[in-house]
Order: sequence, then structure tokens, then C-alpha cells
Amino acid sequence: MQIQKRFLVIGAFALVVLLALIMFWRGVLTGNEDGEQRATTAGPEGLPVVTLAKPRKNHNVPDFGAISDIPTRKIEFFSYLLPAINEQNAHILKQRAQIERLQQKFERGEALTAKEQRWLNNLASFYRVNAASEADRFATLLRRVDIIPDTLVLIQAANESGWGTSRFAADARNFFGQWCWTEGCGLVPASRGEGQIHEVREFNSVTESVRSYIRNLNTHDAYQDLRQIRAELRQASLPITAQPLTHGLMSYSERGEDYIVELNQMIRVNLPIIREVRESFESNSDHNNQTASAN
Repeated sequence: MQIQKRFLVIGAFALVVLLALIMFWRGVLTGNEDGEQRATTAGPEGLPVVTLAKPRKNHNVPDFGAISDIPTRKIEFFSYLLPAINEQNAHILKQRAQIERLQQKFERGEALTAKEQRWLNNLASFYRVNAASEADRFATLLRRVDIIPDTLVLIQAANESGWGTSRFAADARNFFGQWCWTEGCGLVPASRGEGQIHEVREFNSVTESVRSYIRNLNTHDAYQDLRQIRAELRQASLPITAQPLTHGLMSYSERGEDYIVELNQMIRVNLPIIREVRESFESNSDHNNQTASAN
């Protein structure tokens, strides 16, 4: 009996040790306590990071098709996407402000620190900038590192995903019809022709989907016109709004001009709802800030 108890004690101890080792190595591999993986390189101290933390996989995309009332479905859809859009645009504006600061430093003839140079190199890699000179690199970065208006993101998402009801939105968190070309990287479209290898890319979260879409518009050669229009608005100190930028999206759809016309029609019809959702978020944010200050 004592031998059996001894074996039970030893077995229990071994199990505890094994579980501890598993938790330890899980933390080592993921880099933090909750298992959340990190994306690429963070910026040096005092500089904005180049990319955000990679969100954990989340399958809980709302069932927008179950919302029969169309105005309510639109409000819920816009409300679901808007926080991720705001997060990405806020992050981009921080990057842009830092680029402008470093550009001014460079133009004064001051040398960048090693940390600043590494941050700039990482950012150029992320935005696919390969310039012949440092001056050209700053100019190209400022053309690419800029916001996409929330209205344009919301309308394209609604158009490409059928207001979040498509299979790709529900099962792959892909709201923008983005493709990939590695086997298993996403979902195979039912309409894919023989010999084609593309898939509809799968994302871990709505945040990742929005980030990839914005990066695509900010880096792909097909959207140089969009970036040119945006740069001209900046140069003229005009607001960056959705409708002018739609004319830089001719390559986004095979439908060409008809696609642009449809996007602008959707913007005109849905802009009041977008404003309502935006104002609701801003009101809640102000209330939360006041509450936090009171505490």
C-alpha cells in the first residue's frame, strides 16, 4: 500500500512538473503571458512601432445576414469595423509624424541616431520603399505612410463583402476580397478556374484584415493614382476624404469605371449612417475619457 502511495505521489509530482514546463515553453514561444504572438519588429525607444501586435485568432464575426432590418444591419456593420479602422489610421499618423521629424532633422544636416536609422529602415521595408537617396526615401515614405479615410474603408468593405454576409467575411475575416497565392493561405473560391492557384486570404481578426487592406492601398503599384490624389490634397491643405480617392481605385475591380460609380453612389447613400456611427463612437470616447479623469 505504501509503495502504491509513493508511486501516486511521484506521478502527481511528475504531472505538475510537466504542466509547468508546457506553460513555460508556451510563454517562450509566444513571447508573452497570454500567448499572443507579436508581428515583426518594434521601433526603438521613443519611436512608434512599425507594426502592431498580431491579434489572436477570433472566429466571432457577427452574423450580419441574420439582421433583417437593413438600416440596423448597416449600423452594426459599420460599428464593427470602425474601431479597427480608427486604430490603424491613428497608428499611421504617429508613424507619419515621426517621419516628418526625422526628415527635418536630416534636412538640417544632423545625423540620425542608430535607433532612428533602424526604425526608418524597418518602416521602409514594411512600406516597400527602395529609394536611390535618403531624400527620395523620405519623400516616398510620406507619400505612402498616410491614412485611408474611414468612409472609404467602410464602403469598400460593404461592397466587397456584401455587408459582411459573404463566406469569406464570415469564415476568413476577409472583408476586402484580398487574394493570396500560397496553398492553404485562405479559402478556395468556388468560381476559381482550372489552373488558377489563388485563394481568398484568411485573417486572424478584423484588425489584421483592415491593416492588410490599408497597407495594400499604400504600397501596391496599382494604387499610385490614389496616393497621388491624396498627396495633392495634403499639398493643398485640403481634407483627405473618400470620394476623391475612389478615382484611384480603377484597378481594384475588373469593372473599372462602373466600380467607381457604384462606390460613390454607396458613399452618398450611406454617409449619414457613417456619420451617425462615427459621432456615437466619439461621444462614447469623450464620456470614457471624462470618467477616467474623474477617477
